[in-house]
Amino acid sequence: MTNVQPLDAKRKRAPSKRALETKARVFDAAEKIFALSGYDGATIRDIAAEAGEPVGTIHHHGGGKKALFHQTVARRADTLSRVRLAALEQEKSAGTPPLEAVVAAFVRPFFDLSAQDPAWRDYARLVAFVSADDRWRDISAECFDTTAGLFLAELQKLLPHASRQQVAEGFAFSVAAMLALLTSRERIGALGAGYSTEEAQIDRLIRFCAAGMVV
Repeated sequence: MTNVQPLDAKRKRAPSKRALETKARVFDAAEKIFALSGYDGATIRDIAAEAGEPVGTIHHHGGGKKALFHQTVARRADTLSRVRLAALEQEKSAGTPPLEAVVAAFVRPFFDLSAQDPAWRDYARLVAFVSADDRWRDISAECFDTTAGLFLAELQKLLPHASRQQVAEGFAFSVAAMLALLTSRERIGALGAGYSTEEAQIDRLIRFCAAGMVV
């Protein structure tokens, strides 16, 4: 008698290279359109047009609009978290790091990734949308809160006389300042007489955030 395996026990075929490329194109397009138009302004048709794919392909890879937005935010979150935590561990390997070093371990990786791939600037806009809108609290919890909690714990060790609330507020203000520089650097030039280098701005941002962590 022939043994028949249940359907869900059979090994699924790995996605083809073409399917993976299509999926990446869909999420790249979603990231760009959501960053440009926000969640409410973006449409599946706009994303399909940007990806050069039929609307059905967008639904196949991303589901509905809300699910697609969630997956688009989640797509880069693990990479960002991993790089940040590696930077933090490197700082801690030499002993107790100074406050600025902990802030830098959180802030600088986002800029480093953006320098390697400008699409991370679009991703920063998505993170800003998620941070500013209570509708996406579940996305924040899933994608960012675990890493944020680890950094908050390190900051609390360095600021033992500050309350948890004070440290959390200082951290949130720092995140907002980081996202502002990532997404609106041209605004500095419009308000001032020109630009300093981005590296100089990042250094100043880190000092600014560390100094204002508890005031």
